[in-house]
Amino acid sequence: MYEDAFVYEKNRFEDDGGLRTKSYLLQGEIDKPWLKKKDWRDRATWWITFTMIWIGIAASAAVCWNRWATVLLIKEPLCLVMQDDFDTFSVDHEGATWMREVDMSGFGNGEFEMTTNFDNNSFVKDGKLYIMPTLTSLAIGQDNVFNDFTFNITGCTNTKNFEGSACGAVSNQTSKTVINPVMSARLTTQKSHSIRYGRIDIRAKLPRGDWLWPALWMLPVDNKYGPWPLSGEIDIMESRGNDIRYTGQGSNVVRGSLNWGPTVALNAAWRTFGFWFDRRKSFANDFHIYTMEWSPEFIRMSVDNRLHKMLELRFNEPFFTRGDFPAVIENGTDSITLPNPWASGSDSTPFDQPFYLIMNVAVGGTSGWFPDNLGNKPWLDNSGTAMYDFAHSQDTWYATWPESPEDRAMVIDYVKMYELC
Repeated sequence: MYEDAFVYEKNRFEDDGGLRTKSYLLQGEIDKPWLKKKDWRDRATWWITFTMIWIGIAASAAVCWNRWATVLLIKEPLCLVMQDDFDTFSVDHEGATWMREVDMSGFGNGEFEMTTNFDNNSFVKDGKLYIMPTLTSLAIGQDNVFNDFTFNITGCTNTKNFEGSACGAVSNQTSKTVINPVMSARLTTQKSHSIRYGRIDIRAKLPRGDWLWPALWMLPVDNKYGPWPLSGEIDIMESRGNDIRYTGQGSNVVRGSLNWGPTVALNAAWRTFGFWFDRRKSFANDFHIYTMEWSPEFIRMSVDNRLHKMLELRFNEPFFTRGDFPAVIENGTDSITLPNPWASGSDSTPFDQPFYLIMNVAVGGTSGWFPDNLGNKPWLDNSGTAMYDFAHSQDTWYATWPESPEDRAMVIDYVKMYELC
């Protein structure tokens, strides 16, 4: 009977062309694999697999715990020193939070803007502060920027005269001197608030436009160890307004750094800087929180959270040692032993004194922030006519500046300053 049934099903399978794949176990012993002795290699494979999974979980947990346990934190309590939500604009009066620096000097960077106290360059609207660059030609006429015009800025605050005239300029086509082609603003808390160790949070949206240079940074109140860079500079955030395709790091990159050194020529900022970037979008698209945390043990600059750190530096060795400076330098025609300007301080010196906050949008410059020959840069830093060349290419770069203040300006939602209590 079984044989007949097998033949019948076989014939059915062949008759329908093999379209059905039904099988029957009609004779012989039934296979019972659970009764067989297991292969030790199968069991070993099982144990190896699950052991590796558990090792991976344990290792991940250990790494996470170590990161959490070793993260640098300010352990002392912090006290709020200043908070500005820009419901009003407290500026340029006795007891004001902000002072607008009025200056045409270029601030030691050969910058092409003048900073003003004009309300179209810095103003508050809808609870936000705008620092917005504008064309000088809109105020004095395009011809006067280039041709035989004397311009003296109103309310000049410069007492240091960084380079040339800080409060006025004369344009001349023959000598290729121009009036600073852009007006912008630079606001500081120098006369109101400073901190020595603490935290700063600034929620801001960066400007868009070629050769714009937005910055949130700090300078020492008293220059305890001498003029720049001996007393240091803290750059909480710097960026560039150029498109994200700009090969010199465009508006999708933000950078934090420290400037310090025993002389201007030996500024060692290249040893203490870092950056955070977004591959696909600009920091001009949205608001971000730029944070500086600073204690006697460390300093950190980050964007939005501690995982997005631009710079984190432990104060675990003297800065003079960190700089690896030459033992001997040239002083005119003489060679002298390089003195240590921070010998009397600690491992955090010169960053152990009160610093005040600065917020500004610069334009261009000859300091190297915009490297030569990148992004169709219309000037060379060492040309001697850099500002003139920049001004003459206005039609090119101004076309990249949005008309809307929301996009052209650095827009600041709030500023919070804390100090160790």
